[in-house]
Amino acid sequence: MTYWLMKSEPDTFGIDDLAASPRQTTSWEGVRNYQARNMLRDEMKVGDLAFFYHSSCPEPGIAGIVEVVKAGYPDASAWDPKSPYHDAKSLKNKPLWYTVDVKLKEKWKTLLPLATLREHADGRLEGMLLLRRGNRLSITPVDAAHWKFILSIAGR
Repeated sequence: MTYWLMKSEPDTFGIDDLAASPRQTTSWEGVRNYQARNMLRDEMKVGDLAFFYHSSCPEPGIAGIVEVVKAGYPDASAWDPKSPYHDAKSLKNKPLWYTVDVKLKEKWKTLLPLATLREHADGRLEGMLLLRRGNRLSITPVDAAHWKFILSIAGR
């Protein structure tokens, strides 16, 4: 199993939206970064777990855990001219963008703030991509030791 951190803006689609989705499952559509696309397409597997991270909001942080329930497949939102994620260069016979389906595994009662994670950036979370200066990727791998430590500080 591989661990991940997946960022979403709660004003666009937050963990509450996922909890209200049919079967608490959604396609993680709209990723338009090639490095993140490659992770969606090539690396994320069914059964992998990810932290659901609220970003670009007053208090960013981890809101819960999701499980990958469908591995990478073409992101159809790229082909929909009405979608904010439309990309005319992505063709059905040669897709540029990929998605996975995730299912809510656990919604945390209390957000684990980025500030709390940063307190451990020079210790147990040293090297975590989320905490690196300038990292803007919406999807990042999380190593097993970091995953376990984050669960411990979240009271899990």
